[in-house]
Amino acid sequence: MKIVVTGGAGFIGSHVVDRCLTDGHEVVVIDNLSSGRRQVVAPGARLVIMDIRSPQLAQVFRAERPDAVVHLAAQAEGSRSVDDLLLDASVNVLGSLNLLQCCRRFGVSRVIYASSGGAVYGDTLELPTSEDHPTHPVCPYGVSKVTVEHYLGCWPELHGLALRYATVYGPRQNPMGEAGVVAIFSHRLLRGLPVAINGDGHQTRDYVWVDDVVDANMAALERTHLTGVVNVGTGVETTVTELFDRVRAVVDLPAIAEHAPARPGEQRRSVLDNTRARDLLGWTPRVALDDGLRRTVGYFTAEAARAEDWRTQRAGV
Repeated sequence: MKIVVTGGAGFIGSHVVDRCLTDGHEVVVIDNLSSGRRQVVAPGARLVIMDIRSPQLAQVFRAERPDAVVHLAAQAEGSRSVDDLLLDASVNVLGSLNLLQCCRRFGVSRVIYASSGGAVYGDTLELPTSEDHPTHPVCPYGVSKVTVEHYLGCWPELHGLALRYATVYGPRQNPMGEAGVVAIFSHRLLRGLPVAINGDGHQTRDYVWVDDVVDANMAALERTHLTGVVNVGTGVETTVTELFDRVRAVVDLPAIAEHAPARPGEQRRSVLDNTRARDLLGWTPRVALDDGLRRTVGYFTAEAARAEDWRTQRAGV
């Protein structure tokens, strides 16, 4: 099968690309490299550097004729969506519609869309939150993600499935953004930098290992008859303060987190019911949080060592 992965030079996308190649699929990556990195794209994939809003996207689809699309490209920062909602809507809504139009025009039979299991629900009374719960986004990012879910549902010929991710973490996540709190904590603790926790630290998230998320995507690609929405999470709720303590324990360095103002549009609690994923996709998370944190810290430890080697070489030591 030929699969287009948008955002395939990013954190989750690059892991999806790796698995698709391992499973014997042909992969085309579409990424504008605004946040993705060329070096994480596996050599076996073809990289097309392009924004999903580009009118030239149709030429790529005309040339490639993919069988399926995994759509991960997005403006993914909640606070940025508050500050610049037109940018957020431009990328996440109009860019996605441009992509979906190409899928319809060139006969793509399967679309897997990466939605947000936190942002689309907002703060809920039902915890863990199921897919049947009403959506009440608390920031424009959540509005844009659920909007595309509705567009995807308008076109049954696409056989589209939206996967509502919990908070994904693991190797290759950007430690300089706002969404990757595990990456941020790991990166800063390993370098002896101050760590800030936004708000009181009692806000909760459902942390799911990146390769478990990849498993869900591959199961979704195989079950071509499934449409609608499916949560991809662990069903386990963890506070940000507890997460910091657990990352610090893995790093095994003394550190104290400072508190910063809460971010606008941030949810208080988020944890997902994964019953539907188990029943329809045969998917359950395999990696427990402490195991995933050890693997993630190991990755960032190696990254810190490589950075130090580079600085030493530059200094001529």
